[in-house]
Amino acid sequence: MVKVEVVELKERYAKLVVSDTSHYFVNALRRAMLREVPKLAIEDVIFYDNTSPLFDEIIAHRLGMIPLPTDLKLLVPRDKCSCKGEGCPNCTVRYTLSREEPGVIYSGDLQPENEKWKVVDPNIPIVELFEGQRLILEAEAVLGRGKDHAKWQAVVAPGYKYYPIIKINQDKLDEESRKRAIEACPKKILEEKDGKLVVKNVEECSLCKSCMEVTEDGAMEVKGDESKYIFKFETDGSLDAKTILIEASRILEEKYKEFAKLIK
Repeated sequence: MVKVEVVELKERYAKLVVSDTSHYFVNALRRAMLREVPKLAIEDVIFYDNTSPLFDEIIAHRLGMIPLPTDLKLLVPRDKCSCKGEGCPNCTVRYTLSREEPGVIYSGDLQPENEKWKVVDPNIPIVELFEGQRLILEAEAVLGRGKDHAKWQAVVAPGYKYYPIIKINQDKLDEESRKRAIEACPKKILEEKDGKLVVKNVEECSLCKSCMEVTEDGAMEVKGDESKYIFKFETDGSLDAKTILIEASRILEEKYKEFAKLIK
């Protein structure tokens, strides 16, 4: 049975310790977060006037990459909606943008049809207008998945590593070798206490083994636990970290069940 310990859980960040499993499962969870968890992003843009320095296509691409708040309980994918792709409130969120005065247009200038869909970060620059230039457009946002386009990826750089195991043979370490080990550690997790070398926070170890290289053979052993992993990920703000973790786990469970049916 896989065990999951939540070490840290914030709005946009999570750190987990996953044990009694293999890297195949942890990587499957990582890929589910990247590719399968749906989120809202701008897909279609109608330009009524654009005399800015940038082409329509460039502005449309920038709009697509802006994180938008996503409610998976309210929205459904357009291809599964009862409107049959026409674009109703159940599957489509609309934004407008109209600007004529000089200055930088930011993501916060996008006006949603409902305030609950207001952009997550209002300070993302889109384009700068100069005297006499203007930009007027409408945009439609729909649910999508990261496997179709990066703009639908809700997580940022999810990653994992083996849980570090550090064994220290104090009998083979003198004062000089203890100092070398402490100085060699890039994460600064080693310290001397009561004449012994100790580890302050083993989870911060990067498994670089620099401490082993500067000490006598057998004095230190650094390795990763192949059944225990530290998993970290951040979000772009469109979904909170807890929702992404639960949704990715649910999607992964469904895929395993489907696979089990196929191989019977």
